[in-house]
Amino acid sequence: MLKPINVRVTTMDAELEFAIQPNTTGKQLFDQVVKTIGLREVWFFGLQYVDSKGYSTWLKLNKKVTQQDVKKENPLQFKFRAKFFPEDVSEELIQEITQRLFFLQVKEAILNDEIYCPPETAVLLASYAVQAKYGDYNKEVHKPGYLANDRLLPQRWEEQIQNWHEEHRGMLREDSMMEYLKIAQDLEMYGVNYFEIKNKRGTELWLGVDALGLNIYEHDDKLTPKIGFPWSEIRNISFNDKKIVIKPIDKKAPDFVFYAPRLRINKRILALCMGNHELYMRRRKPDTIEVQQMKAQAREEKHQKQLERAQLENEKKKREIAEKEKERIEREKEELMERLRQIEEQTMKAQKELEEQTRKALELEQERQRAKEEAERLDKERRAAEEAKSAIAKQAADQMKNQEQLAAELAEFTAKIALLEEAKKKKEEEATEWQHKAFAAQEDLEKTKDELKTVMSAPPPPPPPPPPVVPPTENDAEASAELSSEGVMNHRSEEEQVTETQKNECVKKQLQWEECDFREDWAK
Repeated sequence: MLKPINVRVTTMDAELEFAIQPNTTGKQLFDQVVKTIGLREVWFFGLQYVDSKGYSTWLKLNKKVTQQDVKKENPLQFKFRAKFFPEDVSEELIQEITQRLFFLQVKEAILNDEIYCPPETAVLLASYAVQAKYGDYNKEVHKPGYLANDRLLPQRWEEQIQNWHEEHRGMLREDSMMEYLKIAQDLEMYGVNYFEIKNKRGTELWLGVDALGLNIYEHDDKLTPKIGFPWSEIRNISFNDKKIVIKPIDKKAPDFVFYAPRLRINKRILALCMGNHELYMRRRKPDTIEVQQMKAQAREEKHQKQLERAQLENEKKKREIAEKEKERIEREKEELMERLRQIEEQTMKAQKELEEQTRKALELEQERQRAKEEAERLDKERRAAEEAKSAIAKQAADQMKNQEQLAAELAEFTAKIALLEEAKKKKEEEATEWQHKAFAAQEDLEKTKDELKTVMSAPPPPPPPPPPVVPPTENDAEASAELSSEGVMNHRSEEEQVTETQKNECVKKQLQWEECDFREDWAK
């Protein structure tokens, strides 16, 4: 049994791997690929590979895969690409998958500069590409910089792309890709396969093969053809080794001869010319039953998608209305919550203010009470001060009165002291006088004693008659006493002398005491 060969086929959006037999033809592999991806518009596509020389070549469907010059790798590498391009994408590309594959391939060619595109057109194309990828623009989702990771254009064009993206609101993905292709198919290099050639003089030129015919370009300008040969004006194309001959329908017109670098390139040119010419003629004939069925199915699918789209839009609008209503309710709820929060804050603030005012009122009441108590205390102190003042004033008055009284008493006592001093002086004089008298009486007593002794020694005489009774005066009594009995008088005089001395001492002490009391009162 033959060993299977591993094959990897890369489409524009997927990688497929197959195991084929050594005798598998190119058509069998191609059919397996289109069946796997669900493609029916197969006439536009082919399998491309890199040959052993490093050139890109289309796989021949009528030959075995192993008999073609595919670069020996494991697995064998192929690219599933559009080989032929339609004249009008909106009319010829029927299936959605066909449109998507063309869209991705053309976009890649533009981004790789294989197809020249002016900046303004490139911005518009990029906006359709963004619409196809992201859908409708939503500023809540598509923040600034959302295109930074997309390979579209230089970043300085991002703002313009975003502005165009906003304009495509409501456009379906497949419609965005179709609009992209409609603009791209008008580019000069769209769908053109270029080959390097030389004319008879050896001038280097470019041969361009596209859906409408052949074009000759100067070597430094791939945009503006120098000569054009529409398929309708070409009668025959043939090659002989490196030489290719284009024969116009007008037999009188000269043939156009040019030369390719290699025979293999001439074969590729002829194959592309035949395929494009076949499609050119096919477009100008009524559609086949298969194409009609495909178009009808596509129309039905499109209609169904439009209905689904309309239903989706309706549901979307309802959802948007519901979302807006929900947002409105949420907004009102938030507003009410905010108002409630504000009311709660105001209530709390008012409560705090009330508590603060209550506290302040209590403090004021306490302060008032303290002030009242302080006022009462001050009033008491004032009254006490007034009383003290009155007392002090009274005391001062009393003191003044006392001072006056003391002054009067002092004057009185001074007068008394003067009198007492005078009396003392008199008493001292009297005492001195009495002392002199006492000394005299003592002398008299001595004389009397001596006389008594004399008398006692002599006989007593007869008693004399009693003297007449006369009321005595003070002087008479003294005189009588002195005359009647000298001894008695002397005795009395001595007693009286003692008594008078004691009296003088008492008077002296009394005067000293009064003088001390007076001095104490005066000091006070």
